[in-house]
This record gives sequence, C-alpha cells and structure tokens, in this order.
Amino acid sequence: MAIGEYSQFYRGKRIVNFSKGGQAEGGDVVYRLHQDYDSEESQGELFAELLTQVPADSIQALVIGPWSEAHDEGPTGYLDALIERRAEFGALKGLFVGDMTYEDCEISWIIQAAYNPLLAAYPQLESLRIRGSSNLELQAFDHAQLQELAIECGGLPSKIVDALAGSKLPALRHLELWLGSDDYGFDGNLDTYQRLLASLQPGQLRYLGLRNASIADELAVWLAQQPWLATLQTLDLSLGTIGDVGAQALCESPHLGSIERIDLSHHYISPEWQAKLAALPCTVVLEEHEEEDDGERYVAVAE
Repeated sequence: MAIGEYSQFYRGKRIVNFSKGGQAEGGDVVYRLHQDYDSEESQGELFAELLTQVPADSIQALVIGPWSEAHDEGPTGYLDALIERRAEFGALKGLFVGDMTYEDCEISWIIQAAYNPLLAAYPQLESLRIRGSSNLELQAFDHAQLQELAIECGGLPSKIVDALAGSKLPALRHLELWLGSDDYGFDGNLDTYQRLLASLQPGQLRYLGLRNASIADELAVWLAQQPWLATLQTLDLSLGTIGDVGAQALCESPHLGSIERIDLSHHYISPEWQAKLAALPCTVVLEEHEEEDDGERYVAVAE
C-alpha cells in the first residue's frame, strides 16, 4: 500500500493548500505548504509568502506538505524558518511535516531532518507528526506539553525509539509509530518497544499505535499481558502482519478493560479468530485480510 492521498484534516480542522502565488483561503483552516517537484522558490520563500497573508500569531497548526526534491533534500528550510520566527508563533500547537503522497515521494525516500532544535523552540507544541525516517535525527528530549507524537515511515530505526525511551513526555496521550520493514530501516525487536513503553509510563496513554509492524504477533502477545492495556481507549496494530498468534493473545487477554477500539486492519488472521475477535466487547477493525505469499507476510507500507 502506498500513500495516495493527502490528509484532509489535522487537529480537527480542514487542510487547504498554499503554494507560491496562491491566495490564502481564510477562515478556520490549517494551511499545507505545498511545492511541486521542481518548484523554483525556496522553502523559506514560500513560508514567508504565507506569512504576508496570514498573521503568524493566528496559526495554531501547520502542515508542511511536499517540498521540492524531497528525495534529496529535507525540510530544513521550513524548520529553520519556524525556529527563527518562533516569537511570532505563540499560538502554534500542531505541526505535521511531510504530508505527501507516493507521487510526490515514496515514504522511505523522504529525507527528513533534525527535530530537537524545533522541539526546544516550541515548548507549547502539543502535536508533532513526521512522515519519513531517512536522515531523521532525534535525541532524547524533555517536553512538558507534547500530547501527540507520530512518526510514519517504512522503516523506523531503533535509535529513534531509544531516543524516545530516554525522553520525558509527561503529557503524552497519543503515541503512533510505524515500525516498517527491515528492508527500509527497521532494526528493532520486541525488547526495543518493551523498553520504550516501560519508560513512557504507558498508563497515561489513551492511544497506542505500533503500526505497520513486521513483529505484530510478538507485540500483541506481550501487550496482551500488560495490566496498563486496560487504560487505553485505542490499540492500533494496523498495517502490520498480525496473525492467529496475536489474535489469540488479544482474545484471551484479561487486561482489555474498557478499551474501546482495537484496529487490526491489514492482517493475516484466520476466519475462526476473526470471529472470536469480533465477539469482544469493543470495536475490532478487521479490514483488509491478507494472504501469505509463499509463507511470507508483508507490512502494508514499506518503500
């Protein structure tokens, strides 16, 4: 599966594009800075053009969409501009960097950047979504307000997960990580994610997404044994390779508590275990049943 559509909403608001020479739509919307593959303007120039039409202090959320030659260059121009003008962005609570389709750039080809300077410059940030993990740099950090953190990619390096494990994020409620394939940068294992969740006080999470995981069965077996699972509203293991082993563990877990939704979309679960999952006292999403290919399973998003 490739990402073929842009996000329509962010932070509950409709996203609209802003490109060079464009006219800001106005109203209660989120702007997506959008460049074509061969755009001539720099990232900083497009960013500055938006601010000639939209006051920086009115922007509560911003989406950075495709940038020119995203397979060769990261979003550094945008991030540097945000850091330089941080005093004007006192209302900014949400930032999504990399909202692009496969036609703009395949997810595993998107060049990313270093994020610690941005996080330090925006202590009021509540949501950070990042698409792409190539050249992504992150060291352990403290952030008192960050409630949502998502990294969407085709292969998540364990050094990024270890950095999160070393971070202090007391407000975090939504953690969404796409683990991906070892062909595209995933090099973790179950221990990697056990360390992460042990350090993040998982009982404070309301949404946990360990998506697009080739170790989905192992994760499900371990997660099913964790008492804090009962405090989640949503467990999201979609886009991965979960099969009957993981399904059985979830069905037999004594810790589902008041969990409202389990998303297992894109799965390898037999009809027998699908029926047992469907009987659980919560919503279980079982779309996109996949068949093994010569005994092999594949995550939904890799390249």
